[in-house]
Order: sequence, then C-alpha cells, then structure tokens
Amino acid sequence: MAHWNSRGLRGSSFEEIINFTNERYRQSGVALFQKIPTPITPVRMDEQTRTITLAYFEKQSTVDYIGVAQGIPIAFDAKETAGKSLPLQNIHAHQMAFMGEFRRQRGLSFLLVHFSAADAYYLLPFETLKIYWENAARGGRKSIPLAAFEEKYSIRQTGNLLHYLEAVSLYLEETEKQGSEESC
Repeated sequence: MAHWNSRGLRGSSFEEIINFTNERYRQSGVALFQKIPTPITPVRMDEQTRTITLAYFEKQSTVDYIGVAQGIPIAFDAKETAGKSLPLQNIHAHQMAFMGEFRRQRGLSFLLVHFSAADAYYLLPFETLKIYWENAARGGRKSIPLAAFEEKYSIRQTGNLLHYLEAVSLYLEETEKQGSEESC
C-alpha cells in the first residue's frame, strides 16, 4: 500500500498557481474547477504541530482537477518535472483509464505540465499522452521530451495567473474539427 510523505508535496507550488488561476476563472464566471483531494488515512501525527507525518492512501485517485468551462466538461492532472522530459512513471494506469473514459464521454482530458528548469508550461492533450503511454508499454521511450510538447499548447503566465484556458480552447477546436471530419 502506498503511503504519504514529504515527496507527496512535489509540484505543490505549481498546484497553488493552478488553484489561484481556477479561483480567478470562477470569479469571472468563465470556468469552475474543483481540486480533487486524494483520500488518505493518517497513521502518525506530530502532536505539537498537529500535522500528519505518516499516512496511507485509501484508494487510487483519478485526476487532480475536474470541472467545466463554458459548458465543456474538463478533467486534468498537473505534473511538474525539473528535467528536460516528463517521466511516464509519474502517470498511473488508473489515471490513463479515467482520462480515456472521460474523453469517450466527450469531455476534454489533458495534462498541464510545468518544466521547472525551463520555466515553461504546456497543455498535453490526452491523445498525445496516450501515444507515448502505449509506446512505452511496448518497450519504447519511458518519458516525453520537452521538444515533443507543441508550441501551440504553450501556456503563458502573468504573475500568479496561468492562462491555460487559451490552450484548452485550441484543444477543444481541434477535437471538434476532428470529430466533424470523422463523422463525414
């Protein structure tokens, strides 16, 4: 069984930026996203600080965020890496399954990825992630290089705002165009 420790806070500043942005999106009425907490069972607590020092995950979580933007259902996970590639080991099979099912229900699924060394943010569509995931399962590369992230899905940041809905809008346009081409 997995357990929580200080490594569980990796990416927390990235998630803080996303949370701040999501609150601004909510306030302006353009989107509503909820951070999905990972259920844990505390095992050990520091009585002086009243903080959890050891806990076990109760069950596998799905993705970090679920919500809606302008009537479009959206589910996404936030990943951060200090390297020049995104390790696929950071994405779990149950997350891939959930995002795939979400896409089949016509929702948008993707990763928001922060390359901290390059200070670059990207949206990675589920369809692209799935190609790399399946290739790795067949013995291929076990990570997605920064160079593979499309510039059109680059996300700009101003202050504490991460303007990711711009990339989501492009992703939506492309999926709608693909859907109409496939139905012809």
